[in-house]
Amino acid sequence: MADALTGLSGRVPLELIGTAFQQRVWQALMTIPGGQTRSYAELAGMLGQPRAARAVARACAQNRLAVLVPCHRIIRGDSSLGGYRWGLPRKDELLQRERAG
Repeated sequence: MADALTGLSGRVPLELIGTAFQQRVWQALMTIPGGQTRSYAELAGMLGQPRAARAVARACAQNRLAVLVPCHRIIRGDSSLGGYRWGLPRKDELLQRERAG
């Protein structure tokens, strides 16, 4: 599935290769505004599959396009950062930068 994102330098062509469910998760991630977060369960609910939080987490873990597909905006239901493929310090830093504007 091909898509394009608007970034600081314009539009970047982006080809997301994954299952249909992964693609839906990744598309939903790209709708979360910078600096905001959602829980795995909230994202599952956004997809109309409220019991799929673990599947959402797996799709996030399979995301290979850090920042462009912002899985760093997904946190645990208890508001802790949870996991992140590129490490929790980087996840925290990305969120802090987004919140700072």
